[in-house]
Amino acid sequence: MKSFIVFALFVAAAVAAPASPDADAQILRYDADNIGVGDYNNAVETSNGIKRVEQGVLKNIGTENEALEVRGEFSYPGPDGVLYTVTYIANELGFQASGAHLPQAPQ
Repeated sequence: MKSFIVFALFVAAAVAAPASPDADAQILRYDADNIGVGDYNNAVETSNGIKRVEQGVLKNIGTENEALEVRGEFSYPGPDGVLYTVTYIANELGFQASGAHLPQAPQ
């Protein structure tokens, strides 16, 4: 019985919480070029200012080092009104992201 009361309190708190301004965001653009094998491209843009573009390319096809390299970029408006952009690549060297607001590794 106690667990039911605790659960009911959590549900009530979730319902009473103010909705995020992003809750009503709509998809304005969705492009996808992907057959599920090999290279792909996709892009999404929403009404709340979020954008994402990504491309995947199969490298070293037919070898034991065959791998997918992914490059992309996403941006979003921050609560401070600034548009934040992150560019990234993911390959055999790992995930590498860069953006003006991200800390930079020492040289």
